[in-house]
Amino acid sequence: MMALKKSVELFYDVVSPYSWFAFEVITRYQHKWDINLKLKPFFLSGVMQSTESKYPAMVPRKLTYLKADVMRCARYFDVPVKLPKNPTELLFEKGSLKAQRFLTALDMECPEKVEPVSREFWMRAWSRDEDLSHDSSIGEAASQAGLSHQDIKYTLARLKDQDVKDRLRKTTSEALELGVFGSPIIVADVNGKKEWVFGSDRFPILAQILWEKWEGPCPDISNKL
Repeated sequence: MMALKKSVELFYDVVSPYSWFAFEVITRYQHKWDINLKLKPFFLSGVMQSTESKYPAMVPRKLTYLKADVMRCARYFDVPVKLPKNPTELLFEKGSLKAQRFLTALDMECPEKVEPVSREFWMRAWSRDEDLSHDSSIGEAASQAGLSHQDIKYTLARLKDQDVKDRLRKTTSEALELGVFGSPIIVADVNGKKEWVFGSDRFPILAQILWEKWEGPCPDISNKL
């Protein structure tokens, strides 16, 4: 049988805790499934505005449910989420534009650093309830992820550059062209055929699309049980 050519793109925004769950799981499976993984930071707020969608957290009943669901998912996916004191401030007032531009600029210069910096951004916002909207906060997170002072200073300076803004818009437009309406989005390409799934709870289906085996959110641990 001819070997399948498989790649996966993860469109995500660090303002979304569900994106964090998907991010951690797909990075755990990256080598187990032998997939070419491409991290695609995009701007969720731009997607919501373009599709005239409403954040679930803007609906009181959904917000109440989501607070419980996020913590349930955190235990299931083994991700150290702790709800911020004011999640609506994080989502709607402070937002993630600077963080997503930083990740975009980093992807353009040092793509291998995108994974650890993304993880630290989530740790800061969704585990330690720390700010992620100011240059100094972003710099502190990037430093925790292992970036040098020189790289941080250079990348922060790039946030206002037109090519960085255009790249983030382009990635967001790519997602919109797929028909997306939220985050995270996982796009699987198998021998040139693309399919995408929404959310962090579609990994059994994603595994089927990729002709792989789903072994739970923590496969290395599950195999030892």
